[in-house]
Amino acid sequence: MSARLKLTLSYAVIVVVSGGLLLAAVGLFLLRYVPDTVDFFPNRGDLSRAFVPVASMVMLVLLAFGLGAGWLLAGRMLAPLDRIGDAARLAAQGSLSHRVALAGRRDEFRDLADVFDSMLEQLEAHVAEQQRFAANASHELRTPLAISQTLLEVAEADPDRDVDALIARLREVNTRAIELTEALLLLSRADRRTFPREIVDLSLLAEGAVEALLPLADRRGVAVEVGGAPAPVLGSAALLPQLVTNLVLNAIVHNLSSGGAVAVRTHAMPEAVALVVENTGEVLPAHLVATLVEPFQRGAERTRGDDHAGAGLGLAIVDRITQAHGGTLVLTPRPDGGLIVTVWLPHPYPAAVPA
Repeated sequence: MSARLKLTLSYAVIVVVSGGLLLAAVGLFLLRYVPDTVDFFPNRGDLSRAFVPVASMVMLVLLAFGLGAGWLLAGRMLAPLDRIGDAARLAAQGSLSHRVALAGRRDEFRDLADVFDSMLEQLEAHVAEQQRFAANASHELRTPLAISQTLLEVAEADPDRDVDALIARLREVNTRAIELTEALLLLSRADRRTFPREIVDLSLLAEGAVEALLPLADRRGVAVEVGGAPAPVLGSAALLPQLVTNLVLNAIVHNLSSGGAVAVRTHAMPEAVALVVENTGEVLPAHLVATLVEPFQRGAERTRGDDHAGAGLGLAIVDRITQAHGGTLVLTPRPDGGLIVTVWLPHPYPAAVPA
C-alpha cells in the first residue's frame, strides 16, 4: 500500500473507532436507566431496536467521511513529499538544476525540502567541478604527449638530428608528465580522505620544507624566514608535508623577480592551529585570489619563472588536504602585493593550550 492509502485507512479507522466508542457509550448509559419490564413503555428492547439501526447508519456515514476526508488530507500532507520525489527522480536522470523550492510555513517537510535543495546545489557544484577538472586534466596530460610525438616526428624527418638534445627534451617533457600525474594522484587521495592519522607538528614540517627549498629561494633571490610556536595536528604524515611544501614552493615561485621575501609562521590557538605563509609579489585582484584554489588555475597575473612551470594544482592540493583534515584555507591578498595563505586545522588537544 502507498503511504497515502495507509494514512487514509488510519484516519478512517480512528474516526470509526471514535464514533463506535461514542455511540457505545451513549447506548450504554441510555439503556442503563431504562428498566427491562413488560409493563413499562418504552422498554429497553424498544430503545435498542430504535437505537441500533440509527447507530449503524451513523457508523457507515462516519466510515465514508473518514475515508474521503482522510484521502484528501493525506494527499495534501504528502504533496511536499511528491515534489521532493519528483526532484529526486530528475536528479537520478542527471538533471541537478531542478529545485523543490517548497513555499509556506517552516515545518518538517519544509526543512526536508530545504536540505534536499542544499544537497542538490552541492552535488551540482561538485559535478561541474569534476567535469572541469576532467577536461583540464585531459588537456594537461595530452600536452606532454603531443609534444613528445611532435619531437619524435621532427627528429624522424631530420637526418641531421641532435640525438642528445632530443633525449634531453624528451626527458624534460616526460618529467613534466610524471609530476602532473603524481599531483593528480595526490589530489585524488586527499579527496578520498582514507589515510592513517597521527600527531604531526606543522612547525617541524615548515622548517623542513624551508630547508629543502632554500636553494631554489637563493637562486631566485627570495629571502625566506620561518618561525612560530609548535603546532601539533592529528593528520596524515604523508599529506601534511605535501601541503606545507606546496605553500612554501608557491610563495617562492610566485614572487618578485628580485628582492622578494617569504615568511612562514605557525600558531597554536585553544581550538585550532594555524600555518601562515606570506609572500611578496605583484598586486593580486580579489577576483583572481578567489579562483586560485581551483584545479589548474595558475594565476596568470602572478610572476613566474621558466624553472618552474607548474601544473596549477599546488593550491588545489592544499585546499583538498586541508578539507580532508577538517580545516579551512584562507587566501588574503596583501595590499602591497603578494598573498597571505592561512591554513586552520583542529587542535588535537584543545584543553592543553591556554587562551
